[in-house]
Amino acid sequence: MDDWLLSPGDQAPAFALEDQNGNQVSLGDFAGRKLAIFFFPKALTPG
Repeated sequence: MDDWLLSPGDQAPAFALEDQNGNQVSLGDFAGRKLAIFFFPKALTPG
């Protein structure tokens, strides 16, 4: 089984990514707030 897969109700690991403007945003920036996170494959790639 893949250790990196999350199940419903799991706590997300800490991470940081760039937003659409190139600014770094971390999960911790949203602490104490409800947040929906969507990940999708790059456009026009299989997956």
